Amino acid sequence: MYIENISPVIFTLGPLVFRWYGLMMVLSFILGGYYLIKNGMCKGMDEERLLGLLIVVIVGGVLGARALYVLTNLPAFMGAPLEALRIDRGGLSFHGGLLGGLLGAWLVTRQTGMNLRLLMDLAVPGLAIGYMLVRIANIFNQEILGRPAELFFFEQHPTQIYGSLIGLVSLLIHNYLARNLPARPGVLFWLFIFYYSLLRGVIEETFRANPLYLWGYVNELWGVGFFTMTHLATPFILLLSWWMIQRYQRDRQLLL
Repeated sequence: MYIENISPVIFTLGPLVFRWYGLMMVLSFILGGYYLIKNGMCKGMDEERLLGLLIVVIVGGVLGARALYVLTNLPAFMGAPLEALRIDRGGLSFHGGLLGGLLGAWLVTRQTGMNLRLLMDLAVPGLAIGYMLVRIANIFNQEILGRPAELFFFEQHPTQIYGSLIGLVSLLIHNYLARNLPARPGVLFWLFIFYYSLLRGVIEETFRANPLYLWGYVNELWGVGFFTMTHLATPFILLLSWWMIQRYQRDRQLLL
């Protein structure tokens, strides 16, 4: 969705600049962290350990998200390497955030003996809410733009809205499964990775104006294009998720 003259800045206070992207990120951390700590305590986990874990996961997630984004867009940072530090302007990879946060959680749980698989399940609502809110922030940053389309009433696909709806649908699916699906710890997390990746690969990524790789096809009437890097990675993520679901359902161990 492209909106002319929209500002990514909420307000400025002296040298401080408050941006919509930063606000949505902070809200994601607060809401996701509240859910994780509240429900972790209900399952007998220590509040201080949960808070310490949350801090490590947030730091690891942000570092991983930015690192993967920079690596996949390296030419844009070659001439201005310090721009790699400007996360307030956007540019965070969801998959990188998952890897960084999961690594941080793994390191903490190895030291504390906390149940990593259960914590992964408890992190899903925060991940879904974060994706939903950050995609809204992408509107203000005028990024994640869609492809032009001739057969619709809009000039470009509003891919930020598509992505935000994917986050909402993923949250609703998770809440339903959490109440109705008897599953071992960790299965809900990998189910989330599966249906989130499927929805993003089929819907958001197809209409998003990303560079094409391997073999490219663009239909300007419908505003679709494939294959992007995420298109190519999605089948492998789906296979990994399915394999992990089957493994966790059979495995009685509580470690990753």
